[in-house]
Amino acid sequence: MTDRPTGPAARPLPVLPAERPPARPGSGAGGAWPHVRSVLLRLYRVGVIVAIVWLIQQQHVRLRVQGDAPIVVDEVRPILPAAAGLSPDPSEKAGLFVTDAGGNTIGYTLRTSPFADHIKGYAGPTDTLVVLDAQMRVAGLRIRGSVDTKEHIRDVGNDEYFMKYWNEKTWDEMAGKSPKEMGVEGVSGASLSSMAIANGLHHRFRKGMPAGGAAAHPPVRFGWHDAGLVAVIVLALAFSFTHLRSVPWARRVFQVVLVGYLGLLNGQILAQSLAAGWTVSGVAWRSAPALALLMAVALLIPWTTRRAVYCSQICPHGAAQEWVGRLRKKKWKLPAGVEAGLKWLPPALVALVIAVALWQFRGAGRSGVREPLVELAGIEPFDAYLVFLGKVGIATIVVAIVGLVAAVFVPMAYCKYGCPTGLVLNFVRSHGKADKFGRRDVGAALLVLLAVGMYHAYPQVFAWVHAGKPPLW
Repeated sequence: MTDRPTGPAARPLPVLPAERPPARPGSGAGGAWPHVRSVLLRLYRVGVIVAIVWLIQQQHVRLRVQGDAPIVVDEVRPILPAAAGLSPDPSEKAGLFVTDAGGNTIGYTLRTSPFADHIKGYAGPTDTLVVLDAQMRVAGLRIRGSVDTKEHIRDVGNDEYFMKYWNEKTWDEMAGKSPKEMGVEGVSGASLSSMAIANGLHHRFRKGMPAGGAAAHPPVRFGWHDAGLVAVIVLALAFSFTHLRSVPWARRVFQVVLVGYLGLLNGQILAQSLAAGWTVSGVAWRSAPALALLMAVALLIPWTTRRAVYCSQICPHGAAQEWVGRLRKKKWKLPAGVEAGLKWLPPALVALVIAVALWQFRGAGRSGVREPLVELAGIEPFDAYLVFLGKVGIATIVVAIVGLVAAVFVPMAYCKYGCPTGLVLNFVRSHGKADKFGRRDVGAALLVLLAVGMYHAYPQVFAWVHAGKPPLW
């Protein structure tokens, strides 16, 4: 029989609480934050795109309504004394709502230029200001400027009967009958100039009438090329989401289709020139429904599923780069400084696209018509694939050739260091819970600030450029 220990040594040891197992990644309240952050980032990036698109659209509404000589409220106030502000009307009327100090609409105003600039008097066209009251009846006219003979224009402006003849007429009355049908007589000694003003008024109001019937809503045009593009989109989605992406021979056959059919024969490819045009004019989903679908797929699929379906599976130039990249096994490694510098090229090109889309830098072309000084199609290689479908510019061909030659030595060189369209599509692409606010998001915010600054600076810059030039009249 053994003796048991007694005394203090016999006290039982304290029982320690069991340690909790370490929390698994993604569990608990803290684990929800990466998902929330990913959603917020996706919303932020969509917001950046929407903000820039909205600013460009508002700028073009302003340019379409106000042209190169914006109406100011001081011109309207002699006719509507309570006028305190003007806001563009994006409808077919293409005029300006007149508001009082409280923001209430008290009238409407418009100018005949540039809509009626082709209607010339003795020596040229005249820009006429029209002010309508709250019932949309003409309240008064003013001659803003003219390249016609000064003496003739003064005679017309001083002819009280002619200038007040239009008062109380509705929009339909101004647009309905021509001045000849209304029995308008020209001002004595300035008949050509006065009738040009009258015809310009009639033409301007007719331009503001809503188009009717089929002209307002043309039918959706869906042809063989649209069907072919839809088939390409479906196959690309199959390569993105099924085991087909791991079948090399299927991938190579599809690349032949991309370059040979989509690029050279179909020609419906995404580009910055297309995006800028649709931003200004609206998506051409009636005349190019499959191309509109392609744009939607290219933006929404990476935004929702993290799959870069357009850049990885559809872009013909990307497929061509993969081909030429197989010509040389040993690749170049660019110096760190050169690579870092080249990565600034795509965002710089996006900034250029925003600037051109906002301000539409134009100059006199060979035909005398004002044409863009910067052709956005020339900054990317995609128009070069239209060589069999129509005339293409030298710049886009040069970009395409340089990009393919570079891809022989540096894998997918153009995609990495030169593609603004790819940069935009990659910007909206989600990276799941691993996504974080980074330099590209800061850069996007700077692009929004650029667009805001250019939008608000346009009137001042325009006035500065034209300072010192003689007025039209």
